[in-house]
Amino acid sequence: MTITGEIRSSKRRSGGPRLKITSLEVLCGILVLALLFQSRLVDLLDVPKLRTASTVFVAICVQAMPFLVLGVLISGAIAAFVPASALRRLLPSKTALAVPVAGVAGIALPGCECASVPVAKRLMQQGVAPAVALTFLLAAPAVNPIVLVSTAVAFNDAPMMVVARFAGSLLTAMVMGWLWVRFGKMEWIAERALARMADHTGRSKWAVFAESSRHDLVDAGGFLVLGGLFAAVFKTFVPTAWMQTLGGQIVLGVIVMALLAVVLALCSEADAFVAVAFSALPLLPRLVFLVVGPAVDVKLIALQAGAFGKSFAFRFAPATFVVAILCAVVSGVVLL
Repeated sequence: MTITGEIRSSKRRSGGPRLKITSLEVLCGILVLALLFQSRLVDLLDVPKLRTASTVFVAICVQAMPFLVLGVLISGAIAAFVPASALRRLLPSKTALAVPVAGVAGIALPGCECASVPVAKRLMQQGVAPAVALTFLLAAPAVNPIVLVSTAVAFNDAPMMVVARFAGSLLTAMVMGWLWVRFGKMEWIAERALARMADHTGRSKWAVFAESSRHDLVDAGGFLVLGGLFAAVFKTFVPTAWMQTLGGQIVLGVIVMALLAVVLALCSEADAFVAVAFSALPLLPRLVFLVVGPAVDVKLIALQAGAFGKSFAFRFAPATFVVAILCAVVSGVVLL
């Protein structure tokens, strides 16, 4: 070793432990500054549109957080209590046949898209084929009983809307699963989502459950906040009067309602009550809104980017958007 290297090594040894700044310290610093300058912040942010945006942002996060927690709890339970061999035995060996099974299995998860992302990630880590896990991800938030009941209550004068939504959403999930079987590439998915789970032999299953749930919640929570922020800004600053011009233009109405579903990022359990409020529009554009929303929105895109990587999200989301519109239109034309 050279004299210079020895001096540097000696400095590192004598310097003691280096201070490592993590996100927790940054958050604490921001909170302290907010408390110190509270009065100035109140004056600065006392603007009607900002108040509205903050209300929408909080509403989206509060509405989605319980279902995100439900999802990570289910994800943690899969990690701790469900062996990978059991999952593989329950599904058909051929992926193309396992796709519709996963779509129907989505009925069993009463949650929104926030809950389905961590569960789909855990399924991949358990060795389930990505096409099957992604089918479940798209089906679960759209075909479960809570969503169908809320749709029936909102559209009590149009009962076929429930059937059309179920058919369009299930078809969207299965088509995307089959498309992944045909065209999907494993390198599009981040390694962290495909890494097989470590062997937990000798460890308490409850400890594994708590650790897995905590990790997934921290990982997905930040992306939920980011998605909610984008949705709040759009919902606040885009004039609602623009929607009144779409009543007699069915094609434009379908496109606008699809885009609106993406940016509003509503929870699938509540979006039917928003869709029914667009009474100036025919049923078909509102059906597109209900099918597209749970399949692809800004909140879900952010969650997918965090769970599976940006390369995956930037490919999967646009394809899902197009497929969801087409499936919704087909279901609407046939059933409404």
